[in-house]
Amino acid sequence: MTIAVSRRLYPHLWRGMALAAALALAGCASGPKPSAVPAPTNNAQNIDTIAEYLNQGDVSSARKLIKTGLKQDPNDPSLGLLRDSIDRDPVDLLGPQSFAYVVQPGDTLVGIAQRFLGNRLLTYQLARYNGIKNPATLAAGQTLRIPGTKSAPARRSVTPALPGTATPPSSAPRAQPPKPAVARPAARTNPAAARQLRTQGLSALNKGAATRAVQLLRRAEALDPGNAMIKADLARAERIEATVRSRR
Repeated sequence: MTIAVSRRLYPHLWRGMALAAALALAGCASGPKPSAVPAPTNNAQNIDTIAEYLNQGDVSSARKLIKTGLKQDPNDPSLGLLRDSIDRDPVDLLGPQSFAYVVQPGDTLVGIAQRFLGNRLLTYQLARYNGIKNPATLAAGQTLRIPGTKSAPARRSVTPALPGTATPPSSAPRAQPPKPAVARPAARTNPAAARQLRTQGLSALNKGAATRAVQLLRRAEALDPGNAMIKADLARAERIEATVRSRR
C-alpha cells in the first residue's frame, strides 16, 4: 500500500530510483576490465631468440620476429644480418673461397661460426653455405667448407749470391752470410671479417660515433675491397664525419 501510494504521488522519484537500480545491475554484469596487452620486447632481446629459431631450422618464426624488429628499427645491423642470412645467397655474403674443416666431437655450428667467422650470428649463413637446413644436426666427422683461407706461417727467403762472385781464399777471413730476409705475408681478403667490421661500423654510426665508424669501415674495405655495400657505407660515414667536424 505504501509503495503504491509513493509511486502514485512521486512518479519522478520512482523513475529515478528505477534507473539507478538498472545502472547498478549493468555495472555488476560488465565485470572487471581486461588487463592491457604487454608491450613487445625490444630488438636486443629478440636477437638471441631469432638466432635460436634459425639454429633449429625454424625459418618462418625467425622471419616474423625479424620483420617485427625491423619495423621498430629499420637500421638495426644485427637484424639486417639475420635477414640477409635467410634471403641472400650465402656465397655472395661469405665469398667463394673456402677451405675444408672436419667437425670434431663436441663441435657446434654456432661455435664454428664464432671461431672462424668471428660472429655467432653468421651460423645460419654458414649452414646454408654448406647446404645444411638445420644447424643443430651437425655431426662429428662431417666435412664443412669454411669461407676464407687458412692463415699460413710467413716464409723466410735467403738472398742468393750474385753470379761470377769469386770464392775468397781460405786464408782470408770469411764474410758473414747475409741475414735471411723475412717475407711479408701478402695482403689477403677476408669477406667474413670484413662483414663483421661493417656491422660494427654501422652500429657505431647509429650511435653517433662517426669517426669510429669510418675507422671500422676502412678496415672492412681493406679486407673486402670489391664490396660495393662497404664502399657505400664508408662514403656515407665519411660525409657524416665531415659534417660533424664542420659544426665544431
